[in-house]
Amino acid sequence: MLDIKSKLVLKILQKECPNGAYNLVEAKDIILAMPIKYRVDNDGLNNILVYLERQEFISIKYDDEGVYCLCVLPFGNEVIESDGKQKSERNFPRFWIIVLLTSLSSFVGALLANLILRLV
Repeated sequence: MLDIKSKLVLKILQKECPNGAYNLVEAKDIILAMPIKYRVDNDGLNNILVYLERQEFISIKYDDEGVYCLCVLPFGNEVIESDGKQKSERNFPRFWIIVLLTSLSSFVGALLANLILRLV
């Protein structure tokens, strides 16, 4: 399971290295692409990249003073895609609950309106 910062770094790397090709990426570019709330320093980024490589999400050919030659492996792409699908699946039941509650409340409102009209 990935934490938020690792997912963000993986998403950034997926944009920087399309189609699973190796690409040169600077550490400062990755750090600046992260939201301010989740920014890390160079050591933190290095730890995240090592973790992603150990989990076989990315492959690092070499790193040289803040410049990495890396690519996102198919398993890393799969994790990002499945994360997006899970978010859309979580919103689906909420939609039906809202529709059901709206329909039920409109039915009760119409019923109360008819009762009030008959009493007046």
